[in-house]
Amino acid sequence: MAPASRTEFPDPVLVTTTAELGAVSARLRREPFITIDTEFVRERTYWPELCLVQLASADEVVVVDALAPGMDLAPLGELLADEGVIKVFHAARQDLEIFLHLFDRLPQPLFDTQVAAMVAGYGDQVGYDSLVASVVGAQIDKSHRFSDWAARPLSAAQIEYAAADVTYLREVYQRLVAQLDREGRKDWMTAEMDVLNSPATFRPDPQTLWERMRPRTNNRRMLGMLRAITAWREHEAQRVNVPRQRLMKDESLMEIAATSPGDVDALARVRGISRGFAEGRSGQALLEVIAKARHEPDASLPRPPKGRGKDAARPSAALVAMLKVLLAACCERHRVAPKLVASAEDIDRLALEDAPEIPALQGWRREVFGAQAMALKAGELTLGVADGAVQLIRAKGQGA
Repeated sequence: MAPASRTEFPDPVLVTTTAELGAVSARLRREPFITIDTEFVRERTYWPELCLVQLASADEVVVVDALAPGMDLAPLGELLADEGVIKVFHAARQDLEIFLHLFDRLPQPLFDTQVAAMVAGYGDQVGYDSLVASVVGAQIDKSHRFSDWAARPLSAAQIEYAAADVTYLREVYQRLVAQLDREGRKDWMTAEMDVLNSPATFRPDPQTLWERMRPRTNNRRMLGMLRAITAWREHEAQRVNVPRQRLMKDESLMEIAATSPGDVDALARVRGISRGFAEGRSGQALLEVIAKARHEPDASLPRPPKGRGKDAARPSAALVAMLKVLLAACCERHRVAPKLVASAEDIDRLALEDAPEIPALQGWRREVFGAQAMALKAGELTLGVADGAVQLIRAKGQGA
């Protein structure tokens, strides 16, 4: 198939009324699949502000102005909920977060071409423009990548740029599906999409967010304080609709967890906390949370996450390095992105534990890498070099 040229695509149409959106959604619900993208701003807000929604079928390309006066996106919600139409995205996580917040449900069914590209061997988290160049042979105009999508009116060039995000995506999708089918990797893709199909992926539990800060302490009282104030920050950031780090940085949370300030003066002395904040509504609410956490029963305090804390065992750096080389070699051999097969934490746990419960030792990942990693640890496999590539060498008597 020859590379697509821009002139083969229908001209994009700007949709600015609910009635127009309803008509478009009704037509698109008759399609086997549609491609979708969004433009949004969120630099100053917790919740993304949706500005545009781009939709494409074989016959039409529309750019929906989500900020148009009187626009009701309900018809879009009905389209996204129609399980007879596959919704194709590239790097869907932020788009899905927006739609889950707007409609309280995820679009179904989903297909993410970035995930498919990793399964098909195009590299780790390949960008849309790079994927279009590799698969379709076309170049994406990047001139409006940093546009202020909330500003109105939109220029014709902005609309054209936004439309390109869903036009080329159609052919990328079709070619990736054909490749996955040829190579017998559709099941791999299905397993990866399970994460994006779960609302929990986009609604993290505030009570577990403290673990992301990887505190290097075994002090359970401090960890309990960190858990409480991190959960409070998440709820407060949502309430006032500001990014969590803009409301309060992680470093300030760690200092509060360590010092447990009991009044406005002590809170205002924490680095990154202004007196105005400490004296205001948010500061008073935080002091109440601190006071409550200070008296939490010992039995309910969290324990350091496995493998964390000052006294946690550290894996052999040499073994970790060998496992990383093995991962790269296995993924090169199978043409799949290493990031999709095993994370850095997986590698550390493989080096430390006899049989860790990690994705790398389950399903297709075990076939590609996990079984070989266990064999390497057991001395049943060694690494060598031949013809400029890393080779996996089985010990005698261990099979090919």
